[in-house]
Amino acid sequence: MQKRRFGRSGHESSIAIFGAAALWEISQEDADVVVEQALAAGVNHFDVAPSYGQAELRLGPWMPRIREQVFLGCKTMERTKEGAAAEMRRSLELLQVESFDLYQMHAVTTLDELDAATAPGGALEAIIEAREQGLTRYIGITGHGVDSPAIYLEALERFDFDSVLFPLNFVQYANPEYRRNSEELIRVCRERDVGTMIIKTVCRRPWGEQEPTHTTWYQPFTEQGIIQEAVNFALSQDVSGLCTVGDTRVLPLVLQACEQFTPLSDTAQAEMITKANQYEPLFA
Repeated sequence: MQKRRFGRSGHESSIAIFGAAALWEISQEDADVVVEQALAAGVNHFDVAPSYGQAELRLGPWMPRIREQVFLGCKTMERTKEGAAAEMRRSLELLQVESFDLYQMHAVTTLDELDAATAPGGALEAIIEAREQGLTRYIGITGHGVDSPAIYLEALERFDFDSVLFPLNFVQYANPEYRRNSEELIRVCRERDVGTMIIKTVCRRPWGEQEPTHTTWYQPFTEQGIIQEAVNFALSQDVSGLCTVGDTRVLPLVLQACEQFTPLSDTAQAEMITKANQYEPLFA
């Protein structure tokens, strides 16, 4: 699988970053199969969070064996210094590791949340101290929502984050403002050597009133052809990589698409965006 430099970390990350939300609520036996799939595909960058159900518990038995071969990122949704520090300690214990490569302020979806996390006594203080103590090497920020690219542009003005994570797909890019902000965020990240991770690559539309049939926050594409097109579109942007889908049935299709990634021309990307009206953006 192709690798790309993950910003100033210098790590050559696989373009598929394992999103451990896929381990949300499955047995250890099934989780082992999923992790083996990711490793067999050449994935060397894992991303996990306490908010991902049982993911830390399921990934923990693997970490002593594979820690040296994977770049490990974790997250906190706590907004206070005390809360973030405590959550990080729990994650280290559950994952059976001594430190993270990347620790991120997770799901920062409003400027009010950004204010809280970056204020004196906020979560960012705890993460900075953790870096000083050798508990993480790099600091990032993640989130969702239509305002996320604009919020992370503001975040980068407040602190020199090492990475950002935000949604990007061809359906969402049909929103001109979202696309402009995303392209500006990607440009700034490239200029400052900040790693960029993408989520929601294979999002088809919100579930709405429909009963969910997959363990994703959205209705995913499930056919290999359109998944390949969606992956090709996302990875044709100047980003470090994409986080894989949180559904164990769709995951192998996304891994295959990443292995077979082919860059799209500007014309081909524009053509995909014109097809977006067949679907519905997750964030309106």
